[in-house]
Amino acid sequence: MNNTTRVLMVALLCAAAIGCSKKVKEAPPVDTGTTAPGAQTTPGTAAGVYGPNDLDTDSCLRQRVVYFDLDRDALRPEFQALVGCHAKYLRDRPSSRMTLEGHADERGSREYNMGLGERRGNSVSSAIQANGGSGGQQNVVSYGEERPVCTASNEDCWAKNRRVEIIYTAK
Repeated sequence: MNNTTRVLMVALLCAAAIGCSKKVKEAPPVDTGTTAPGAQTTPGTAAGVYGPNDLDTDSCLRQRVVYFDLDRDALRPEFQALVGCHAKYLRDRPSSRMTLEGHADERGSREYNMGLGERRGNSVSSAIQANGGSGGQQNVVSYGEERPVCTASNEDCWAKNRRVEIIYTAK
């Protein structure tokens, strides 16, 4: 085979390879915002980032009480989104601090209720940390049965007292 034939063969193979190659389409830009996968941008927040005034204006952040079942410290599913909002606020505002105040109803001994209030506060703290909030921004306090919001002795009242209150504190 002479050099001219070789050059023609290489040129033919290159042309065939180019003709068979796939054309790659440019993909649209991907959103690289600060929201976690599956999370929604909260109304009232610019670019999905909480600001200092959102504690008073955002409907999710204004909800600051998590309720629990009798003798339980497990977070109920209906409070997962609420905890996620507060975790996002802590992520967006690293200088913010919160106290999680655990409470119990009047049933049970004082010592038991103090422990239950603490376990409830720790449960909310763990859920906030699982959603990206920093444990260093949180403080857990238990009041047990000492600070009821309702003093009647019935199930409706007891249910209101089985709670963790989220209190934001100045740095």
